[in-house]
Amino acid sequence: MKLPRFVRTTTFRLTLLFLALFAGAAAAFLGYIYVATAGEVSRRADNEITREMNSLEATYRQGGVTGLNTAIIERSASEKPFLYLLMDKAGKKISGTIPVSPMDDTKDGENWESFTLTDTDMDGGEIRRPARGLQERLEGGEILFVGADVSESEAFVVGIARALWGAGALIIILGLAGGVLVSRNVARQMQGLTEAVAAVRGGDLRARVRVRGVRDEYDELAEGLNDMLDRLEQSMGGLRHAGDAIAHDLRSPLTRLRARLEASLIEIENGKGDPLQAMEQALLDADNVLSTFNAVLAIARLQAAGRVPDPKPFDPGELASNIAELYEAVCEDKGLDFKAELTPRLTVNGAKEILTQALANLLDNAIKYTPEGGAVMLRVRRRSSGEVEFSVTDTGPGVPEEDRARVVQRFVRLENSRTEPGSGLGLSLVAAVAEAHGGRLELSEGPGAIDGSGPGLRVALVLPRPE
Repeated sequence: MKLPRFVRTTTFRLTLLFLALFAGAAAAFLGYIYVATAGEVSRRADNEITREMNSLEATYRQGGVTGLNTAIIERSASEKPFLYLLMDKAGKKISGTIPVSPMDDTKDGENWESFTLTDTDMDGGEIRRPARGLQERLEGGEILFVGADVSESEAFVVGIARALWGAGALIIILGLAGGVLVSRNVARQMQGLTEAVAAVRGGDLRARVRVRGVRDEYDELAEGLNDMLDRLEQSMGGLRHAGDAIAHDLRSPLTRLRARLEASLIEIENGKGDPLQAMEQALLDADNVLSTFNAVLAIARLQAAGRVPDPKPFDPGELASNIAELYEAVCEDKGLDFKAELTPRLTVNGAKEILTQALANLLDNAIKYTPEGGAVMLRVRRRSSGEVEFSVTDTGPGVPEEDRARVVQRFVRLENSRTEPGSGLGLSLVAAVAEAHGGRLELSEGPGAIDGSGPGLRVALVLPRPE
């Protein structure tokens, strides 16, 4: 037969172990109480018998056998709870309340004996009661026995023993009940954990453990497990989304590539197209597809991971300085004014390579959409909140305020950018980088119109204060 679940738990086994230890200690303590109580009752009875014996011996020394016999007869008729027997030298009864001595052999000195006293009740039934007595041989050779009925004392001891046994049984019952209660409670909590784990193993990533709100160790374990499951669900969802996104996002460029190849093939068959130019265009389209694929994959990986891998502290001003050297020459070739304002000795935690790619995307966009004669500025500074900000400001056409939340989505391109090459993934990648670093991407108004172009755009990649 299979035992209940809570009986097989470690908590219940530990409860049984501690209960056994406690029951052993309680048994030793209760046993000591019983022995001490029984011993005290026996000592009291012996002391009373000894005092009565000493009193009769004093009477014997004063009045001899006659005086002792008279005293025994008087005391036998009284209500004293003692048993008396006076015998001559040969052991024959002279007087007393019992017919014969319970001791078979009479030795010199004090002789103690526990015996059973037989009596009859009012209905003639036999009653057997425990008794104890002391017998001594007197100076003249006579034998004196003094005893007492100890049935009440022994009944008191038996009552104590029963009470102790009852207390022990109550301790065991309460201990078992407490163990069962605690074990069932623990088993109930652990069952919630195991059910959640089993559900996740079965493919249900939405399973969670109930948090009771009492803030104990089980709630901490449940919260930790739920947080782990949230991360796991986010990662798995990100991976599924990555596959779907790559399949969806590459459909359009691949369709365009196939259409251009088909059109070029038809023109070449009709003797109108240039095969070399068609191949060059096909290679350019293939490069664009690969670039789109890499960008989508990078975004999907960042969103699936939820954070950058192996972040390390570095100086953002130094990173921006290296990028500024590269893009300053690009701006000169296009006729743009380029400036960089970089605050030194700042520190951020992150992935340097990923942030480099993000800044390169921001500068590429700024240079691409800023007309000749405009300006581009790269800035690195610390905000009053302690956050570190990378910002790129240009004097291009800008982005209307109502479209700023939309342009960070993948493949979103505004009407004024349709003529420029690109896939609409630059700001999406930068937003994913910012989110992976625990930061954010902010778009705002640029410096205003220059030579009729503007108002420009300011894009800020804000990273949290380093801990």
